[in-house]
Amino acid sequence: MLPYLISLAAGLLVGAIYGFLTVRSPAPPLIALVGLLGILVGEQVVPLAKRAIAGQEVTSFLRDHSARHMFGRLPHNDAGKES
Repeated sequence: MLPYLISLAAGLLVGAIYGFLTVRSPAPPLIALVGLLGILVGEQVVPLAKRAIAGQEVTSFLRDHSARHMFGRLPHNDAGKES
């Protein structure tokens, strides 16, 4: 039940921000895409901050976990390898 309440609260917050910006929902495509990018980046801020506060390495987390989460599996280029 808690995830649903959090989702509702986040939706209300975004709706209020849209109201202050006088943007109607559904938002124009560019505004919506920028918002989705903000969501993706924002999801990574909390675990990144936790690692930084705990004194753990942050760069490996960004390279391994965050990049995979935000960009998915990136294509591999075998063109430069010799057989």
